[in-house]
Parts: sequence; C-alpha cells; structure tokens
Amino acid sequence: MSFPLLTLTAAVPAVGAILTAAVPAARRTAAKWLALLFSLATLVLAAVVFVRFEPGGERYQLTESHAWIKDFGVRYELGVDGIGVALIALTALLIPFVILAGWHDADPLETKSSRWRPTQGFFALILMVEAMVILSFEATDVFLFYILFEAMLIPMYFLIGGFGDRAHAGTDENAAAQRSYAAVKFLLYNLVGGLIMLAAVIGLYVVAGNFSLTEIAEARANGSLDMATNTERWLFLGFFFAFAVKAPLWPLHTWLPNAMGEATAPVAVLITAVVDKVGTFAMLRFCLGLFPEASKWATPAIIVLALISIVYGALVAVGQRDIKRLVAYASISHFGFIVLGIFAMTSQGQSGATLYMVNHGISTAALMLVAGFLISRRGSRLIADYGGVQKVAPVLAGTFLIGGLATLSLPGLAPFVSEFLVLVGTFSRYPVAGVIATTGIVLAALYVLVLYQRTMTGPVKEEVRSLPDLRPRELAVVVPLIAVLIFLGVFPKPLTDVVNPAVRHTMSDVQQKDPQPEVEAAK
Repeated sequence: MSFPLLTLTAAVPAVGAILTAAVPAARRTAAKWLALLFSLATLVLAAVVFVRFEPGGERYQLTESHAWIKDFGVRYELGVDGIGVALIALTALLIPFVILAGWHDADPLETKSSRWRPTQGFFALILMVEAMVILSFEATDVFLFYILFEAMLIPMYFLIGGFGDRAHAGTDENAAAQRSYAAVKFLLYNLVGGLIMLAAVIGLYVVAGNFSLTEIAEARANGSLDMATNTERWLFLGFFFAFAVKAPLWPLHTWLPNAMGEATAPVAVLITAVVDKVGTFAMLRFCLGLFPEASKWATPAIIVLALISIVYGALVAVGQRDIKRLVAYASISHFGFIVLGIFAMTSQGQSGATLYMVNHGISTAALMLVAGFLISRRGSRLIADYGGVQKVAPVLAGTFLIGGLATLSLPGLAPFVSEFLVLVGTFSRYPVAGVIATTGIVLAALYVLVLYQRTMTGPVKEEVRSLPDLRPRELAVVVPLIAVLIFLGVFPKPLTDVVNPAVRHTMSDVQQKDPQPEVEAAK
C-alpha cells in the first residue's frame, strides 16, 4: 500500500483542530501559534502533493481506497486530478493568512465571563473547515463527498454566528440577532441543497449500484451502465441545485451577502475563497463527470443563470454602502464567470474557470483582509464613514488598491488571465453570451474604483486622522498574497500545466471538442 499522502494532508489540520481546542483557556496565545503551526504543516504537505502530481500521468493520482460501509458499497476512496490539486494548494495557502489576519478577532471582550473561551474554538473551527474542504477535493466516492459537503456547514455555522464582525458590536443592539440570522440563513440554504443532493445520491446508487466515481465512469464508457435520459436529468438537477447554492449562483445567492457581512473578515474569506469553491469544483467533477448528457441538455439555462449572476452581482455591488457586502456581491458576479466557463464546454473556458477559482480566492482574500484591517481601525463597515485614508495610511491604501485592481481583473494580475480565458472560451461557442459577460468587466471597474475613491481619496475625515498604517503582522498577511497575484498574473504556467490535462479529461467526459474558427478560403 502506498503512503497515504492525501489522507495525511487532510488529517493534519483535523488533528490540529482537536489539539487547539484542548489548549487551556488561559493560554490563548499558545492556541493561536499551535493553529498557525498546523496550518503551515498542511501547506507543506499540499506543496508535496502539488510536486508529486504528474500532469501527464493518470487522471486520478495518489489514490487511496479502503472498504468503509460494505453493505452499501461505500468506500473511503481518494484521488486527485489537476483541478483538485490546484484547489488543495489554494486552500492550504490561504488558511495561514486567515489565521494571522484573525489573530485578535476571537479574543474575549471585557464584558464576557472569564470562563468563556472562544479563542481556542475559533481557530479550531478554522482548521476543521480546512480539513473537510481538502478532503472534499480529494474524495472520489460520491457518498464520502456528500458527507463532507454537509459536515463543513457545522463549523461554518458557528464561525458566522458565534464569532461575528465586531465593527458595530458596541453600538448596535441587534448585532447578535443579525449574526444569528446570517448564520441560520447560511445553514438553511445549504441544508436544503444538501437534502436534495442526498435524494440524488440515493438515486445514483439505485441506478449504478455503487458510489465510486471512477467505477461509474468506467461503466458508462464500456456501455455496462446506461441511464435513461429522464433519470439522468433528474439526478443531474439534484446535484446541480446543491452545488449552485454553495457556489452561489443566482437566484440561490442571497445567503452570501448576509454571511460575509456579519462574519469577521477572515471568516468571510473562508466562506467565499475556500468553502464556496467546493460548489464550482463539484460541478466539474460530478455534474459533468457523472451526467454528461444531462449537462449538455441543461447548458443553455445554466449559461443564462451565469450571465444574470455576472450582471446582477456587479450592478448591486455598484450601489452598496457597506464595504463587505460590496465584496460579497462582487464575488457573486465572479462566480457567474466561473460557472459560465465551466458550461461553455470549451477547453479555454474550463481552464479559465479553474484558474478563476484559484485567482478569485487569492484576490478576494487580499481585498477582504485589507478591508477588515481598515474596518477594525475605524469600527464601521460603511463606505461613507471613510475618506482620505491614503494620506494617513498610505501602505494600507496601496495594498487595498492592488487588491481592488486584481478584483477588476487588471492585466498583469492573476484574475485577468482566468477571466480572459473564460471570455474567449465562451465567445468561441456562444458569442452573444461572451459579449454580455464583458459588461461585468466594465461594472467591476466602476464599483472597485468608486469604492477606492470614496474611502481612500479626498479630504481626510476627522474620524480617520488617527488611523495607524499596516502593522508587521498585517503586512505578513497582505504582501505574500499580492506577490502571488503578480506572479500568477505574469507567469500562470505552473497552474495551467497542472489544470489543462484534467480539463481535457472533462471535455472527453462530455464528448465535446473546441469549436474550430471559421476561416474564409483565400481567393
């Protein structure tokens, strides 16, 4: 039996979560350092997975398979393709920065009882989410994936509802109620999606006789498994609905602005940059892999929903008065681009969508975490409460600008490469959809630049005159993220080399080829 590297990569943060939660209440700082240490160890293991993965090799590598629930054909089955490897790397990269950025977010308030020990729980929950997300990117057993897909909701619920944004904690009597509402809404939306997916998972077992993604794919390829058209379509819809809620795709998106607005900035990054990627990843791995014909049947409707997400999210972001809700609606627009690239059914579109998952995670983390540092200083999320920040905190303003420019996909920064590929891939098969999607770029420039203008430029407001610039810990969070954005914007080859072979496999699953350009014969 080969070394269980994939299991170890997920087990390290899980063990770290248990040990962090067990640290005595009086040693909060030790709990923080312990959580950071385990997150860095996970990053090292993710780097080993990335290096050991061979882009030209088997589709699923570093595989593990063990019997689990024999009576129902459930196996503990793991394997990674290029898409999974890229997203594992993203998750492992972001978690140490999330922990550093939230270093003081869970420190007890003076009004709390000394017996209340949230700090250990806060960092333990972050590590537990990391473990579940990584394992979900590795799972090739559908039932195992479903368990992880649902289980990660529990720690996220407590992170949103129990450790909310303190920007208005001292002045807003409804702060606790708002956090509770956001957490419950997040949980209910995702639970409904998960229950519908459970019905589809059971239906898949009835039809296929097992939960193994690889065995089902082989059975379809050799003709031993032939799903009825209507059956495949209903199963596809059950899976896709759950993934569209998680993604989030319009009109199933309304939980995201509440959750990101009420959560701390690091937890908001955990939601949109890490957890939500499970939804779009699953569309590629399970929707297209298990139900190729149904995926092609549903493509026109899904493209329409993706276009609405792109335009709607950007338009609503333009009118936002709350910094964090603006980033949330911008993310809805960006997820529309990801879904559009997936269902454009072109290699450029799907490569761009996968790169977009990675690049959006990094750019949103940079922008949201700097915004969180700004909000913690001023104690307000309202854009109108700022002005002239660049004169008193130039480094903070400069990093905020770079994060914003990455969000609007400025050439030279990582998101530009992915957005360009999505648009090219979409236009080659659906020209009208490609043209409509470009409006999202224009609107992104509008909401990002207006946000920067209103918060960072102009006369210095009295309330921001004493704002300190970024501290060393905060610089340690932001500078590496910006460096990665620039590196992948100039040299995306390390990611594209890993992703492209996996995309070719997905295109083969749905039996699609890239459209050939029409060239008029020379006269």
